[in-house]
Amino acid sequence: MNAEFLKICERAARKGGQVLREKLGNAWVREKRRADLVTEADFASQETIREIVLNAFPAHAFLGEENENNVAQTEISEYRWIVDPLDGTTNFVHGVPLFATSVALVHGKDVLCGTIYNPILEECFTAAAGCGAFLNGKAIRASQTADLADSLAAVSFPTTTRFDSPDLLAFMKLVPLAQAIRRTGSTAINMAYLAAGRFDVLTCYGAHAWDVAAGAILICEAGGILAAPDGGAFDIDKPQTLAASTESLYRQVLRILNENE
Repeated sequence: MNAEFLKICERAARKGGQVLREKLGNAWVREKRRADLVTEADFASQETIREIVLNAFPAHAFLGEENENNVAQTEISEYRWIVDPLDGTTNFVHGVPLFATSVALVHGKDVLCGTIYNPILEECFTAAAGCGAFLNGKAIRASQTADLADSLAAVSFPTTTRFDSPDLLAFMKLVPLAQAIRRTGSTAINMAYLAAGRFDVLTCYGAHAWDVAAGAILICEAGGILAAPDGGAFDIDKPQTLAASTESLYRQVLRILNENE
């Protein structure tokens, strides 16, 4: 059944991505709050995704970043479609081709399937529980990097980053120890890239469920390690995230993030 769910998941993500591609450079923009942008494309993509998944599964709940009442939507059904219709909105507004649709189906707290689709690079990352992870239909695996000194790390910063933001503190701890650190501007892409072996470790303290749901199943199915930054279990509804390609790398980063605390 997860494979059947994934067909709808991928179709919805691709259609939402098509909307983003069509509106790139020609969509109104406003601020939800300082530096937190939303565009016409966010809403149009989300509506396209919503129609596809709920037409296929009308009894399911739908939690999208642009929902007016996300809390109420999560209480309707044990099955929830969790959607970020445009992850990387600031990149989109500035014409940087690192943004994506992120669509996942969750049962309780278990992610059943997910798709992250970058419509500009035409990269579609997909995974379903027990079925593996794929990029454009080709199987992908997390890297075998075991030492932080050899790793390419990724960090995700919240829209408003303070000097004491845990994401910034994590960056400061890792930057002298990792081989290099990247910030793509999209948590979904960070997670997809880790699943594909492009990144080796990532940290994210300020995410929402729609930022990480699809990426979570991708990383797990690609053989990566997914947990909370304090070493606890990953929780889709409290999605602070530490992910790594190998157990050895995970343990190194976990120790570094939590030392002196």
